[in-house]
Formats: sequence, structure tokens, C-alpha cells
Amino acid sequence: MSNPSDPDPWSISEPELFRELRRSLRNDKPAVLVTITDVEGSAYRRPGAKMLVPADEESLGAVTAGCLEGPVVDLAVSIRDTGRPQIETFDLMDDDEWGLGLGCNGVIDLLLEPVDNSVEPMLSVLENREPMTVLTSVESTDPAVSIGDRTVVDANGNPTPSSERESLPEVVVDEIVSVTKKFRTEGKSATVEVSSRNGEVRVFVDSIKPAPQLLLFGNQNDVQPVSRLGRTVGFEVVVASARGAMAADEDFPHAHEVVATRPTDLAKLADEMTYAVLMSHNFLDDRLALEALLESSEIPYIGLMGPRKRFEQIQDELAKDGATFTEDQLERVSTPVGLDLGGGEPVQIALSIVSETLAIHNGRSGGRLRDEEGPIHDRVSVTIQNS
Repeated sequence: MSNPSDPDPWSISEPELFRELRRSLRNDKPAVLVTITDVEGSAYRRPGAKMLVPADEESLGAVTAGCLEGPVVDLAVSIRDTGRPQIETFDLMDDDEWGLGLGCNGVIDLLLEPVDNSVEPMLSVLENREPMTVLTSVESTDPAVSIGDRTVVDANGNPTPSSERESLPEVVVDEIVSVTKKFRTEGKSATVEVSSRNGEVRVFVDSIKPAPQLLLFGNQNDVQPVSRLGRTVGFEVVVASARGAMAADEDFPHAHEVVATRPTDLAKLADEMTYAVLMSHNFLDDRLALEALLESSEIPYIGLMGPRKRFEQIQDELAKDGATFTEDQLERVSTPVGLDLGGGEPVQIALSIVSETLAIHNGRSGGRLRDEEGPIHDRVSVTIQNS
């Protein structure tokens, strides 16, 4: 593993796992992709979580807390030999079977499939930053449909066949397309059951979204821990250095991209899944960057380093220049940036910043889980109305 920010293969983020998946495909190295397709009760991961088992290499990613990695890898080896996708169910509530005292109180279904070109659409999401939904048969009483049959639905709801796999019947896809937008919007994955002409088919609806982008404006030392933690938790990290200082890739080894830019052009680097943190420590640069992001982008979050008084001074300067912003625009600005974790060391400050950004991305407040009611993870409930 060459990833400088995540040396632990088990905790690799999904974007990094997809990069390893692409390497396996390009190098024609046999590998098996493992995906959680259904969960009953409680489990460490939810549907859509993935794990990659390359040939003769350590597994990458996690589908459990680690308790089943050995049995899953053993299964993956057999899948590589047969070349056929397979569904495997693990009842983690049955300690008589496992004898591990797991206490997970859940049942999980795993899809194990040999890596082939049918995964290309998932990988293109990283590069094109366009969401899509992958529909895969995981159980069928229709003799014409096998486990692993696959169709891809693009961001506009248009289904296309998947290379190297049989496509799902048109009648099955037509029933499911109506819910793909809901899944895509919520970034959720789940298994649904629909009727074909000759039986019932259970289909895993896997919503694949672009990785959120963490845009860090600055080139001081405090950018380093933020970029490292941001990459570790799954952000695509872009470091934007003002005036070209320290704008080489080696200056920020944890970033996916390092660019030199003017603060007034910062919005050109952002899309609707970008979360920006302004940390240049230069009053004028941060002011210009903030104005550009508020005026020319729809990004949901702009973290601004420094105390509230600094933000007030920036607002005063902007007002003098005739720039005024609505309450909705200003609500996107977070300053002082970060969650109240109480730490003052550089990495603790970075953790505070990345934690707030991740909470905003996931639509959460960042509070304590013990104070919340109900399940930790949102449950997906979808009913297919058969025609």
C-alpha cells in the first residue's frame, strides 16, 4: 500500500478502495469484491459497504468489525476459483455457530463476486463525479436470472447493460428505476424484491456517489494534519495554495491534488459536493476567497479559521465594497471552524475541523450518540409497486 495517509488496509476509505479496485482491473490481477447487500438488526457496517480481496494479498476494506474477515477471505478464494458470484449469509446472533461471543445482534448478507469489467461504472464515478446506481441480482426464482446479473442506471435514470454480465430483465429494471432517484439522493443502498415474468427477483440497489471533496485553501503547516485526516475518512482532498507558494504535490503528500490559484478563482475548484476550509491566515486572501465561494458556488459548507471577530471584520470589509449576503448564504459559513472537542494540539484541531465537515456532509449535528434515540444508522424503507 502506497497511500501515505492510510497505512492500515482494513480501514481504507471507499475512494481508496475503488482506486485499488481499478489497479486490479487494469493490471488484470484476479480479485474478489465483497459487498454487504442486506442487514437485519444491528451490524458494524450497512448495505453498500465493500471489501476487496486481491489475489495473494491482504484484504482491503471492512464489512464487519474484523470478526469475520478470515471466513470471508476464505470464501473469496473459492469465488476466485469458480469465477461465479455468490451470496453468503452470516447470522452473528448465533453464538452456537460462531462461538465468538460477537454480540452484534444482526444478520448480514454478503455478495462475493470476481472483479470484471462490470465494475467499471462504479469506478467512473470517482473520475466523472457523476452518481449512478448499480442493480445486481442477489436471489432469483426466475430461471432466466442468475446471481450477479447486472444493469447500471445513470444520474438521469437511463439504464444501460453492464459489460461481462447478463443484464437484468427489462421488466425488473423498469420496476426499480422509480426508486433509484430516492436512493441516489439519500446516498443509500438496499435490497428490494420485484416480480419478473417467471418468478421473483431480489435486487441489490447500490447507490454510488462521488466522494465528497475537501478543499483546503492555504499552505501553512496546519494544512498537513487536516489533509491527512480528511483523506483517511474518505474525502477527496484538494489543497489550493495562494500565489503559487508550496504548490507541488510533494509539499502536501496526503492531498489528492495540489493547485496554485488566486483566492478569487477558488469557486472554480468547487462543486455541490465540496466542503471548503479557508486557512490561509491571510486576512485579504481569506476575505476574497470567502466572497468568491459565497457568490459563485453552491457548496454547503465553508469553514473559516479564526475567531468570530475576524469574521465580523471580513463582513465589514465586504460591506464597504458593496458586497452583502443573505442569511442563507451566511449560514453556510462556520467560524470558528470545527466541533467543540476541547483539544488544542494541531492534530486535535484538525480532528475537530474534519469531524465537523464529515458531520455536515452526513447531515448530522456532531453530538454524542448516547444522547440520540433510535438506531445509529438510518434505515432504508422502500416499497416497489409492481405493475
